[in-house]
Amino acid sequence: MLRHSDAAQRELLHGHLTGSAWLVSRDGRRVLLTHHRKLQRWLQLGGHADGDPDIAAVALREAEEESGLTDLTVEAEIFDLDRHWIPERGEVPGHWHYDLRYVVRCRGSEEFAVSEESLALAWREVAELLGEGDESVGRMARKWVGRGFS
Repeated sequence: MLRHSDAAQRELLHGHLTGSAWLVSRDGRRVLLTHHRKLQRWLQLGGHADGDPDIAAVALREAEEESGLTDLTVEAEIFDLDRHWIPERGEVPGHWHYDLRYVVRCRGSEEFAVSEESLALAWREVAELLGEGDESVGRMARKWVGRGFS
């Protein structure tokens, strides 16, 4: 296993850490997903760490930036891990994202604002995600249901 002091830097082109948010509603039964502009898929919110080694804080920051929601909290423990390939895009060669995913909870208003990174945002019932869409979203839905929506 290789170790890099710069694993949170996107310039580490063979692969780098990213942080994502399983952003759940106050009642825990819905999750906010983004129709990702570049990837053209419905996914959890998240993005590059840009050098920040506190990936839980990255997940929270990305959730706030991409949703416009402000009254959010993040759980300290990793909820899910994923490794996925990002295809070549322009000058950036294809590379791996090692995505650490955290539960982020909405504590206030659930009225979101769509950022420039998204084509759309939508609150989705977690139960509806169990067998459809992106494999990793389905996996997180199963984990969340296994926790009893709490």
